[in-house]
Amino acid sequence: QVQLVESGGGLVQAGGSLSLSCTASGRAFSMYSVGWFRQIPGLERGFVATISESGGFTNYADSVKGRFTISRDNARNTVYLQMNGLKPEDTAVYFCAARMGPRGTYEYEYRYWGRGTQVTVSS
Repeated sequence: QVQLVESGGGLVQAGGSLSLSCTASGRAFSMYSVGWFRQIPGLERGFVATISESGGFTNYADSVKGRFTISRDNARNTVYLQMNGLKPEDTAVYFCAARMGPRGTYEYEYRYWGRGTQVTVSS
C-alpha cells in the first residue's frame, strides 16, 4: 500500500510556471507507475501525464504536451510535474495517483490517490 501527498499548487499568472510534487510513503515506490490527473469543479477528473516505474517512459495529454514535464526520483519517493506556459484553462485541482504495473491514462486504472492540490491560473 502507498499513501500519496501532493504539494506545490498555488496562484500564478498566465504564462507562468509551477512545480507540483507527489510524495509517497510506503514500500517499493519504484514498483508503481504514477499519473497526474486534474479536475475542474463539476467535471470528471481528466488525465494529464503519467510516468513508468523507472521513469523511462512518459505519456501526456495533448493539451499539456510541450508545456508540462513529468519526472520522478525514486530515491526520494517523489514524482514531479513541472508546468510551464500555464493557461487559465489549466486551473483545476491536481491529483497524483499510483498503480502497480504499466502506466495508464484512465482514472479507473489507478488504485491509490492523493487528496489533490489547487492550481489557479489568472488571466
